[in-house]
Amino acid sequence: MPRISSLLSSINDTSDDGWGIFYKALEMKDQGIEIADLTIGEHDVKTRPSVLDAMTDSAKGGHTGYAVGPGTLALRGAIAQRTIQKTNVPTSADDVMVTIGGQGALYAAHKACLSPGDTALYTVPYYPTYRGTIRATGAHAVPVLTHAEHGFVPQENDLRRAIDETGAKSLLINSPNNPTGVVYPLETLQMIADLCIEKDLWLISDEVYDSMVWDQPHMSPRGLEGMAERTVSIGSMSKSHAMTGSRLGWLIAPPNVIEATNALNMVTTFGAPGYIQDAATYALQEDPAKEDEIAEPFKRRRDIALRVLEGQNVIQAVPSGGAMYVFLDVRATGLSGTEFAYKLLEKHHIAAMPGESFGASGAGHLRIALTIEDSLLEKALQNICHLGNALAQS
Repeated sequence: MPRISSLLSSINDTSDDGWGIFYKALEMKDQGIEIADLTIGEHDVKTRPSVLDAMTDSAKGGHTGYAVGPGTLALRGAIAQRTIQKTNVPTSADDVMVTIGGQGALYAAHKACLSPGDTALYTVPYYPTYRGTIRATGAHAVPVLTHAEHGFVPQENDLRRAIDETGAKSLLINSPNNPTGVVYPLETLQMIADLCIEKDLWLISDEVYDSMVWDQPHMSPRGLEGMAERTVSIGSMSKSHAMTGSRLGWLIAPPNVIEATNALNMVTTFGAPGYIQDAATYALQEDPAKEDEIAEPFKRRRDIALRVLEGQNVIQAVPSGGAMYVFLDVRATGLSGTEFAYKLLEKHHIAAMPGESFGASGAGHLRIALTIEDSLLEKALQNICHLGNALAQS
């Protein structure tokens, strides 16, 4: 029998990715057990009806054929305008490439910036597809660990060492960060920018949570001096507009990247469906306050989590400045994040992702998705604290 290509066979490895918790929770739900599900970053309030109406009107109006190219001019212009509003960085429609979801943008960016055999760095903890996305381009994926004692913010010595040891061609960062909720401060972004310029690296900046920044304006490294020509920014309608299933993302990049990713688009997806692009255009042209309405529950729930966890000595929260998660340090229980997550599911029927799911830096932690109703979230957090205290005393 013919063999599967070595490239695709190498996308995933055989290590436990921690998603066993998610599948176990699904089994328990199928058995009729009520589960407080804190695993997936999926909004509990879905896409606005007005956006769905725009999608339907476009489809009924005939925009159901091939949508070839980098995206409709109207959508790329709307994305450019939003980018200017969010970052104050000059941006035009020509800087934008529309993709099938933010994941499509991540793949296209790495495919444009790397050749087979190149090395690409990514910071840890990381969104679980990062490693496989890089491997799918034929490049080597090398993690750069961040550390709890530094608030999971990348350190210059760790980045510099990884660059020098591997000869890396690119660096992937994510701020606001999934899973930690950490927002990189300006001085960290400047340090990263300086290194990228010094070492001649592409910077791929995953900014899909740019509408969910609680304590400061969103900062994009693309706006720093000398970075526009070497930064690819990743965006998506998924988190900002609760359109996860619509699969509409984009990258903002220099002209050579736009040209290269458009060529890739022509031999892969042929572009996002026109009626979804029209719905995204409508959503982006609505009152920008609509994004704040979608983000507000997650800030409110972040604050609930910090209130519940205040003064706790066993379960402690990593300072969260954005995204739709809080990251809990459970190391004082003596258990790994995975062990704690299984006990939590067994004893309290609460499903949460172990930090180990997001790389070695996340060991001994638990990611809480702030995606259930406030009172249920508060009760779940209280039970997490009760379990932590009980384990620490046993």
